[in-house]
Amino acid sequence: MAVNGSRTDEELSQVSKKDTLIRLFRYLLDYKKKLCLVLAIMAGTIGISMVTPLMIELAVNVYVAEGNIEALLKLGAGAMCLFLLFWLGTRARMNLMAEVSNQVLVTIREQLYTHIQTLSFQFFDSRPTGKILARVIGDVNSLKDVLSDSVTKLIPDMVTVICVAVIMLVKNYRLAMAALITVPILAAGMFIIETTAHRRWQIYRKKTSNLNAYVHEDLSGIRVIQGFAAEQETRKVFYDLTNQHRKAFVDAVVVADGFGPVVETTWGLGGFLLYFIGIRIVGVEKVGIGTFLAFSTYISMFWGPIRNLANFYNKLTTNISAAERIFDIMDTRPQIYDADGAEELPTLTGAVEFSHVSFAYSDEPDRMILKDVSFQVRPGETIALVGPTGAGKTTIVNLISRFYEAGEGAVLLDGHDVKDVTLNSLRSQLGIMTQDNFLFSGTIRDNIRYGRLDATDEEIIQAAKAVNAHDFICRLEKGYDTEISERGARLSIGQRQLLAFARTMVSRPGILILDEATSSIDTHTELLVQKGIDALLKGRTSFVIAHRLSTIRKADRIFVIDQGKILEAGNHQELMERQGAYYQLYQSQFL
Repeated sequence: MAVNGSRTDEELSQVSKKDTLIRLFRYLLDYKKKLCLVLAIMAGTIGISMVTPLMIELAVNVYVAEGNIEALLKLGAGAMCLFLLFWLGTRARMNLMAEVSNQVLVTIREQLYTHIQTLSFQFFDSRPTGKILARVIGDVNSLKDVLSDSVTKLIPDMVTVICVAVIMLVKNYRLAMAALITVPILAAGMFIIETTAHRRWQIYRKKTSNLNAYVHEDLSGIRVIQGFAAEQETRKVFYDLTNQHRKAFVDAVVVADGFGPVVETTWGLGGFLLYFIGIRIVGVEKVGIGTFLAFSTYISMFWGPIRNLANFYNKLTTNISAAERIFDIMDTRPQIYDADGAEELPTLTGAVEFSHVSFAYSDEPDRMILKDVSFQVRPGETIALVGPTGAGKTTIVNLISRFYEAGEGAVLLDGHDVKDVTLNSLRSQLGIMTQDNFLFSGTIRDNIRYGRLDATDEEIIQAAKAVNAHDFICRLEKGYDTEISERGARLSIGQRQLLAFARTMVSRPGILILDEATSSIDTHTELLVQKGIDALLKGRTSFVIAHRLSTIRKADRIFVIDQGKILEAGNHQELMERQGAYYQLYQSQFL
C-alpha cells in the first residue's frame, strides 16, 4: 500500500454517481414513518400552491367582472386561511426533515468511525491522520443539506413542476408550449456544467484533505518545529497548500455558479415567448386577462422550482464527492478480520509457537522481514528479542498480536492458530507496551483503567504501586483524579511510561509484550520500575524487546534476530560462552 503524504492528492476508487446517491439516500429508509408524515404535509402544501392561481383567475374573470364584492372578500379570507396552513405545513416538514437528516449524519459518522477502528495498521500507516479526520468530520457534515433538501425541496419542487406543466397544458397547450420550449436548453446547459463541476469539486475535496492533514501534522509536531526554529518553512508549506485549496475552490465555484445564469436566461426567454405567442399569435381576446394572470403565476411557479432544482443539483454536485470519499473508506476491507466460524480464544496459559513463519509488508512484497522463522515458548517463559534495527523483532510481536497477518506458516497460542480465533478474545488477553505509549486526555485514574474497564479503584491503586507509580501520582495536585492532556504533555517521559506500566498491570494479560518499554526511562526511574516489571513478568509468558542489553540478562531465553532469522537462542550465560552474535552485541555496548 503506497504512502499518501499530506501534500499528495488521494486516489479514490471510481464509482458511478448514481450508485453513490442510491446508497446515501437508502439511509433515509430507516425513518419511513417520519418521511411519510413529511410527504403527507408536503402533499397538502403543494395542493394549496396549485389552487392559488385558480383562485386568482376566478377572482378576476368572475367576481371582479361581476362586481361581486362579497364573494371576493370570502375568497380572500379563504386564501388567507390556506396561506396560514401552507406556512405551518412548510415549517413542520422542514423541522421534521432537519431532525431526520441529523440522525442520518449521526448514523453515517458512527458507522464510519466503527469501520475505521476495524482497519489494519497498514491503512493508518499509509495516510496522515488529518486526512482520515477530514472524512469523519468535514465530509460527513457536508451531506446534511443534501439529505434534508432531497425531501423538503427536491420532491415538492419536482411534483410542483409536473403539476404546473399538466395544468398549463390542460388550460391552453399553445401557451404552455411557448412557456416550456426553453426547458431542453436548460437541461443541456445543466448537464455540461455538472460534468465539469463534479470533477473540480473532487479536486477541491482532495485539497481540503491535504490542508487538514498538514495542519494536524504541524500542530502534533509543534515542539519539533519550534525546537528547530522551522516556523518559516512550515509557514511556506501552509501558504502553498492554502493557495492550492483556494484555487481549487474558485475553479469549482466559477463553473458551479453557471447554474444560476442558465436558469435565469431560460426563465426570461420562456416568459417572453409566453406573452409574445399569447398576444401576437393566439390573441389576447381569445385568452382572457384572468387566464394570462393565472399563466403568469404558473410560469413563476414552474421556473421557481426549476431554479430550486438547479440549486439542489448544484449542491448535489458539490457534495456528492464527499459521499464518495466516505463510502471509499467504508468499502475498504480490513486486512485483519475475524474469519468465518472464528472461535473465542480460551484463557491463555501462555504457550507460543511460530511454525515456519514468513512475512513481508504488502507494499514491499519482495522484501521479506521474516524468513521461515520457527520457535516454541513454554508458558511462563520470558523471551528477549535483540538485534539491529529492522531485523524483525517488532514484527514477531505484531504477528502474535495479529496486527499483521503472516504470509506463510502459522502463529499458535496454546495450540490455537491466531487466524482461527476472534480478534477481541485474542487481544484482550495480551498486554502490549511500546516505547511511545499513548495517554488520553482525562484523569490518571481513567488512563490506568483503560487497561481493564471494569477495574476497581483499589485494583488501579495496587497496579500503580506495583510499578512504583503510586508515589508520584499522590504528589500531583489531585492525585489519581488529576487531569492530563493528550499524550500526557504535563508529565515527564518516565512518568508517562510508569502510567503505561500500571495500565498494562491492571489488564492482567496472559501474554506480555514489552517493545522497548524502558528505553525512555532514565536509569534511576528504571531501577524503581524494575521490581514492578519483575512482578508483571512473574507467572506469564513475556516477550521483551530491548536494545539496552542490561535489561534482559534475566530472560529465560534470548533470541538474536537479524535479517529476518533467529541467529542464536539461549540464556545470557550460554550466549556469552558461545561468543557469537550476542557476545559481539554485548561487547559493543559495555566495552
